[in-house]
Amino acid sequence: MSQLEQQRERARLAHGEELKSFLYHPSVEVLLGLLENPALDESQLGLLLARKDLPTEIIEAVATNKTFLRSYGVKKALAFHPRAPRLVGLRLLRDLYLMDLVQYSLSPAVPAELKRHAEEYIIARLPQLPLGQRITLARRGPGRVAGALVATGHAQVLEIALENPRLTEGQVLKVLWRDKLPQTVVLTVANHRKWSQYYNVRLALVRNASTPLSIVLGLLPQLTVADLRELAVPGVVPANLRNYLQTEVHRRMQASKRGAKDESAVSREESLAQAEDEEGSEEK
Repeated sequence: MSQLEQQRERARLAHGEELKSFLYHPSVEVLLGLLENPALDESQLGLLLARKDLPTEIIEAVATNKTFLRSYGVKKALAFHPRAPRLVGLRLLRDLYLMDLVQYSLSPAVPAELKRHAEEYIIARLPQLPLGQRITLARRGPGRVAGALVATGHAQVLEIALENPRLTEGQVLKVLWRDKLPQTVVLTVANHRKWSQYYNVRLALVRNASTPLSIVLGLLPQLTVADLRELAVPGVVPANLRNYLQTEVHRRMQASKRGAKDESAVSREESLAQAEDEEGSEEK
């Protein structure tokens, strides 16, 4: 029997302090032997999983052991381990408690794909959550979760979610692009001190069928002529709104023509004044 095989056998049968010493062994073979040790308890397994340099093979071995997976602490340690394989992480995410999912989704070390899955699990649980937890998520949760809470239109959650520092313009736009949206959402966004200042948000508000006409009319002068013309294409917005869009485009064009005439007149006056100055200089 080789020295490595002897160490594996010792790890499989060790107790007490000797067992603890094997928790930090560098060999995969020895650690696999340690996992077979019936004296290995949950706290010791937690110390093993706390190793940042733990070989991937050991993580996979723990993740496929049904006895180990009876412990929530082991599941969490596996999911959060920086060397956990992608499939292990995906399999364990659904078992994490809500606030652990939030912590996981906000961790900078977690790959973007797994973060998205964690956010989707959180969003799927939103309808069953008590109001207090939804308010907590609105205030401190991931941006995608805050966006999902904005879309619900719940009065006690909506404004808090719009103040979430992780909420992005893109996420607000995704909410406003929804066909069926509570009117309280568009009203709150349209009057929000931050989001109402974004041009693309204003454009999305005009496009959304839930936006009251009074708000739309106030936004039209702030849009470019190119966007107004695009919105006026049949099928983009309701027919009654198209008339207002066409009127606004016509007003802009007329104003542009008047501006061009005024500029031309000023230019002629300046040219005449310059010519008179030059003639006066020649006479002297």
